[in-house]
Amino acid sequence: MSGEEFGENDNKGGKHLLILVDRFEEMINSEKNYFFDADELEEIVEYYIEKNNSKKSLQAIEFAIGQYPFSTIFFLRKAQIYAATNQSQKALEILSFVESMEPSNAELYMTKGSIYSQMGLTDQAIENYKKAAENTEEIDEIYLAMAFEFENTGKFDDAIYYLKKAIVANPENEAALYELAFCYELNGQSEESVKYYTDFVDKHPYAGTAWFNLGVAYNRLGLFDKAIDAYDYAIAISEEFASAYFNKANSLANLNKLDEAIEVYKETLKFEEPDAITFYYIGECYEKKEDFEHALVFYNKAIKLAPQLADAWLGIGIVLDAQSRTSEGIHYVKKAVELEKDNAEYWYIYGELQQKMQFYEDAEESFKKVIELDPNNAEIWLDYANLLFEQENKNGSLEILAEGIKHHPQNAELLYRISACLMSIGQKQEALSFLQSALKLNYEKHNELFEYLPQLKENTSITELIESYKK
Repeated sequence: MSGEEFGENDNKGGKHLLILVDRFEEMINSEKNYFFDADELEEIVEYYIEKNNSKKSLQAIEFAIGQYPFSTIFFLRKAQIYAATNQSQKALEILSFVESMEPSNAELYMTKGSIYSQMGLTDQAIENYKKAAENTEEIDEIYLAMAFEFENTGKFDDAIYYLKKAIVANPENEAALYELAFCYELNGQSEESVKYYTDFVDKHPYAGTAWFNLGVAYNRLGLFDKAIDAYDYAIAISEEFASAYFNKANSLANLNKLDEAIEVYKETLKFEEPDAITFYYIGECYEKKEDFEHALVFYNKAIKLAPQLADAWLGIGIVLDAQSRTSEGIHYVKKAVELEKDNAEYWYIYGELQQKMQFYEDAEESFKKVIELDPNNAEIWLDYANLLFEQENKNGSLEILAEGIKHHPQNAELLYRISACLMSIGQKQEALSFLQSALKLNYEKHNELFEYLPQLKENTSITELIESYKK
């Protein structure tokens, strides 16, 4: 059949359906009684369901049941509409009736399984999916539904088991191929994912989805060159595979091949609608290249498409700061913080720019927020202490360093820093005690002490203690 013939027939089918719907609505409005066969009524019901018109769907179903009381399809559709409108009990009552009429109906059990899943009743959902599997040859979709159920309850091993069964039943089930990769990721099994998809593409070399997921697994393991090869195969199979271009560009960026990454990101835009995330990543590549003007162009494109994309606002702020336009950039970083108030990294950068602008009290508040959100970041304790030290608040600096050491007792930099701070206020013995602890932990970092307070190079107590730990 030619494409033209297919289009003509498809168009005729659409006109036929609209004629049926018009005739049905005319019957309802005129309160007359027209004849429709069961297939025609099923088409009318499906039309209303696709239009999300549950009222007219139910109206058509009630008429159909009156005409064909032993046709289970209309009872099934009624139950599905009730389920979709949060009337689960009504739906289950109808399905019990259907089960008494046609106990081998696979769609019945799939519908029951879906309803129990919505109700959070996993065991009942699985039980019904298994019954559905006993009564159909299209078993891959049932295995997929079971996998989703196990996935939703965190049972990823079980989900993986059923996803593999779905793929064995139908190697072209792309949803199962994608979902399996996702479950491997959530289960921390990237090596297993690589093995599975490598074996799969050996048997199905033209499965672009499998090549794509192999690339994802390689990427997660940091094997970016292998990831790029896998994405190239996916693109060779389907040259309009936008996600493969996008992920390939990510891998290139991770290898610091920024010019290539930019070109491949731009290829992505040929095969999908302009996307804020793609523009953002292009901007990030330009930023890393220190091509700040182009970085600003693409960050602004990202914001135009997605004003809530905080990373793009942050990117503009960082670029403006790099261009010695900190007074402008700080407003963009502030916007990023407002969009993501619990992002410790944003607050950190905001605090650094505030410090640069000599807004010291504001910088303190930002650094406090970083500590509140991410106390395990050792650098923030050092930077906050340094902020206070530069303002001659040495006691405040000591307090922050002491608190930081409580969180990071094995961090030599904090120990060297508190030693220097104590020396600066004349607490020599305590300073030497902390210095000794730092030297035991990491002798090589002792220059941290002199970078912070160069005058300590002239202090014989300090230099002799350091020399005693020299190997």
